[in-house]
Amino acid sequence: MRAPHPGVRITALVALVLGAAACGPSIDLKQDLQVVDVTTGWFDAGIVSGGKNKLVPSITFVLKNASDHKVNSVQLNLSFWRKGGDGEFDSAFLQTAINSTGLAPGAQSAPITLRGSVGYTGDVGLTRAEMLQHSAFVDASARLTLKRGSSLWVQLGEFPIERRLLTR
Repeated sequence: MRAPHPGVRITALVALVLGAAACGPSIDLKQDLQVVDVTTGWFDAGIVSGGKNKLVPSITFVLKNASDHKVNSVQLNLSFWRKGGDGEFDSAFLQTAINSTGLAPGAQSAPITLRGSVGYTGDVGLTRAEMLQHSAFVDASARLTLKRGSSLWVQLGEFPIERRLLTR
């Protein structure tokens, strides 16, 4: 009896691997992950041109695996929206929010901090605390979306950016 052609063995191996992957747990990021330990505020980004103080929106949170299976290879996009605005004014992207090793069931990620680059600058002499109370200051929120592989982006939550000064 003749041995099968090497191409037949490779095709069979690929079919076996793909079949095993299809039998794995179904991943639903909206159900499988929770956002916990959320802290928001306006980060003191220091002094910018002209000696003006700059504040940018900031959010820190932890992702918790609420499923009974490992969750891995997750990307994250965060968009900042001004209250009453018709679109995002800034965003931050994290290629590897959860790496390929993954989060075990019940496990939590390390704290994730994302900040905008667009924010508010205050006139010279205006303190950072005064900037937060200024009449021209508009509140903002952060919309967190996640995806895994080639799946569609899923919104996991929207979090108001509190009017508090963050220095770390």
